[in-house]
Amino acid sequence: MFLTFFTELRAAKVPVSLKEYLSLLEALDQDLADKSVEEFYYLSRACLVKDERHFDKFDQVFAHVFKGLESMGQAFGQEEIPEEWLRKLAERYLTEEEKQQIEAMGWDKLWENLKKRLEEQKSRHQGGNKWIGTAGTSPYGAYGYNPEGIRIGQDKNRNFRAVKVWDKREFKDFDDSVELGVRNMRIALRRLRRFARTGSAEELDLDETIHETAHKGYLDVRLRPERRNAVKVLLFLDVGGSMDWHIQAAEELFSAARLEFKHFEHFYFHNCVYEHLWKENRRRFDEKIPTLDVIRTYPSDYRVVFVGDASMSPYEITHPGGSVEHWNEEAGGVWIRRILDHFPKAVWLNPVPEGHWKYTQSITLMRQLFSERMHPLNLEGIDHAMRELVR
Repeated sequence: MFLTFFTELRAAKVPVSLKEYLSLLEALDQDLADKSVEEFYYLSRACLVKDERHFDKFDQVFAHVFKGLESMGQAFGQEEIPEEWLRKLAERYLTEEEKQQIEAMGWDKLWENLKKRLEEQKSRHQGGNKWIGTAGTSPYGAYGYNPEGIRIGQDKNRNFRAVKVWDKREFKDFDDSVELGVRNMRIALRRLRRFARTGSAEELDLDETIHETAHKGYLDVRLRPERRNAVKVLLFLDVGGSMDWHIQAAEELFSAARLEFKHFEHFYFHNCVYEHLWKENRRRFDEKIPTLDVIRTYPSDYRVVFVGDASMSPYEITHPGGSVEHWNEEAGGVWIRRILDHFPKAVWLNPVPEGHWKYTQSITLMRQLFSERMHPLNLEGIDHAMRELVR
């Protein structure tokens, strides 16, 4: 019953941690609730709820889980805690001092040791600092901590320290019908305009019609091609991982760009561009587009806009095999340079506040690759980026 209480609080978006849950169990072990349901209510609320904004959700979950309970003795069952729950939630809690004492191996040693562990390990392991397992300080596994490791069997980011992920992850396409904020972004994007009259003559040329009519003595209607924005744009969108925090801003820009530019194409990537891109995230493992094909298909007069937080392991940019999801034969930085060599008019829009950039090594590396042509993903940043692209 206590386990159900804990999991339902988390499902209701009450930010309860395992450490707080264990503190509650310890308090119950010392009989601080005096076997009274009312005392248990106040004790559990004090242990598990850190913000009074969550009191209502807590009350609803408490009433649902402990409905009909008359004494605390009824809450104690005989069933053992499921092993799967222990595997997933037995996270390792370390102080900042303890984290600093754990050393990163470095890229080459990390892979060499992983190969040895795979050959030697015969069973599941939990805790410790060597084997592939959970809740430890080993560089391999899940729900523990290491400054540089390979994540295996964990459903999402916790510490944003993994240099590679050994699991298949699914991402969603950005919505190009989002309207909130799109109008202001469209106005900012309009700095990237170069009008030309192209296509068939369908628009009335009033001045020329008047001139020719007066010259010939009869009505001579003159038509001309419509004046359109001739700028062509390629949009490269980072998706998944830490970009999940910036979905709204990315979708607003995506919608604005689709509406503003007639010649427009988009491609997705994760963290850094490598040998493949894709158009649909749900098919990204089956319908990949070679990056070289994109470079060869689109001429160099296209303007290129990258959208991403550039927050990743530096190895993704500097090392072959550094991609968090697959083994790339060439470093991400090599592919970025190829794109920039072909498309000289290129900028990077970053949703991370500009004041935080200097604290992330990968952002610094990406800014250097783009010759400082990285701008924040806000109206002012978009405005500056568009000015950069029309120079």
